[in-house]
Amino acid sequence: MKKNPQVLEPIDGVQYRRAKLWQIILYACSALSNMAVYILIQQASYAASIGFGISTAIIGVIIMGTRILDAVTDSLLAFVYDRVNTRFGKIRILLIVGWLIQSFGLLGMFHLFSSKGLGVATFALSYVVYIIGYTLVNMTGQTIPALMSNDPKQRPKIGVWLTAFNYVVPMALSIVLSNVILKAAGGEYNQAYLSMAVFMVVGLSGLGVLLTCIGVSAFDKPENFLGIGKHEHLKFKDMIDVLSHNKPLQSYIAAQASDKIAQLVAGQAIITTMLYGIVIGNVGLGTILSAIGMFPSIIFAVFGARYAGKHGSKKAIVDWTWACIGTSVLMILFFVLIRNNTAAIAAMGSLPMIGYVLITFLCRGTQMCVTTSATSFMADVIDYELDRSGRYIPAVVSGTYSLIDKIISSFGAVLATGCIALIGYTNTVPQPTDPLTPSVFWMTLALMYVLPIIGWIITLIAMKPCKLDKAEMVEVQKRIAEKKAEAKAELAAE
Repeated sequence: MKKNPQVLEPIDGVQYRRAKLWQIILYACSALSNMAVYILIQQASYAASIGFGISTAIIGVIIMGTRILDAVTDSLLAFVYDRVNTRFGKIRILLIVGWLIQSFGLLGMFHLFSSKGLGVATFALSYVVYIIGYTLVNMTGQTIPALMSNDPKQRPKIGVWLTAFNYVVPMALSIVLSNVILKAAGGEYNQAYLSMAVFMVVGLSGLGVLLTCIGVSAFDKPENFLGIGKHEHLKFKDMIDVLSHNKPLQSYIAAQASDKIAQLVAGQAIITTMLYGIVIGNVGLGTILSAIGMFPSIIFAVFGARYAGKHGSKKAIVDWTWACIGTSVLMILFFVLIRNNTAAIAAMGSLPMIGYVLITFLCRGTQMCVTTSATSFMADVIDYELDRSGRYIPAVVSGTYSLIDKIISSFGAVLATGCIALIGYTNTVPQPTDPLTPSVFWMTLALMYVLPIIGWIITLIAMKPCKLDKAEMVEVQKRIAEKKAEAKAELAAE
C-alpha cells in the first residue's frame, strides 16, 4: 500500500489536509509557464505590427476578440476537466496537452509565420491556438491549491510561494528581454527580437509545466476529485447554478475583474515602454530599478500571508486593497513632483531613484498581499461550493469566474491601444527613443496608476456584502467533514 502523501492536522475541530513544502514549491514553479507566457503575450502588439503589418487599432480589436474567446474556452474546460480521468492522472494530462498547443500558437505568432507577409488572418488564427492551449494550462493550474490543502493557515502560504514566483519570474524575464535580447536585436523591437524571445519563453514554460506535474503527482488521483454523494457528469445548467447561488463567487468576480482590466492595461508592453523607455528614459535600467523594489516585497507578502491566516482571506483582501490605493496615490504624487526631471530616476544613487525604489517596494508589496489573499479566497470559494451543492467542481467555479472576468477584462488591450491613439500613436507603437511630451507623461500615469485605483475601489464595494470570512470558513469545513462522514457511512451500510 502506498503511503498517503497528505499531512493531516486538526485545527479548530477540523482535520485539515496539508501539502508538504517541496510540493508547494514545485507547484509554485507553474509561474515559469504562466508568467513567462504572460510577459511574452503582452508584446503581441509588437508581433502583430512588426511580423504581420497590422495597425494599432486593429491589433486592439483582435486581442479583445480573442480574449472573449478565451473566456468561452475557460468555461468549456470545466466539461473537459470533469471527463478526463486516466491512470496517468487528470491534471498532468491537461497541463502537458495544453502546453503543446500553447507553444505552437506562440511560435506561430512570433516566429513560424511572422514576417512572412501572411497578414491579419494568420495572426488571429495563431492567437486562437495559443488561447486554447493557455486555457488548458492556466485553468487546470487554478484548481490545484484547493486540491493540495484546505488548511486556512496553509492556503495563504501556498499563495505566497505562487505570488512570489509570479513576481520574480516576469521581473527576471523582463530584465533579460530588455537588457540582453533587445540589445542583441539592435536595440529595437524587430523580427530577430521576437524569435529569440519566443524560443526562450517556450523553453521556460515547458520547464514550469514539468515541475508542476512532479509537485502535484501525489494529489492527481481519481479519489481526490470526488464530491459528496453520487457523481454525475457536468451539465451547462451547473454553471448557471454556481453563478446564481454562490454569493462569494459573485463578489470575487466583481472584485477581480475590475482589478484585472487595470493590470492588463498597465502590463501591456506599449504602456511599460512609455513608463520605462520614455518617462524614465532607460528601458533596461527602469526594469532593474523595478526589480530592486520587488524583491523585498516578497518578505512583505510573508507577513501578508500570516495576516490572511490569522484574519481570513476576505478581510486580508479588503485591508490590503486599502493599502494598495494609498501606495498608488503616493506614487502619483511622486511623479507629479519630479515631472520636470523624471530622467533623474535612472541616475544611480540619486534621490529620485531612491524614492522610486522605496515607493515601488510599497506598491508591489501591498499588491502581492492582495494577490496572495485572492488565491487563498478562490480555494475557499471552491470549498464553499462543495458545502453548498455537495459537488467538488473546482473547474466549474474557476471557469465561471474566468468567463465573466475575461469578457470584462477583454477590453484591456482596446483601452490601452485606444488611449495611446488619443495622444498620437495611431499607426505606430511607442518606442524607447520617442520624446517625452506632457500627453505621454499624463497618459502614462493615468494608465499605470489611476486606472488600478478605480479597480481597487470596485473591489472594496464588491467584497462588502460577502460573508465568507474566517469564522464562516471553519463552519464550512466542519459541514463538509460531517457530510463526507455521513456519505461514507451510508455507502458502507449498502
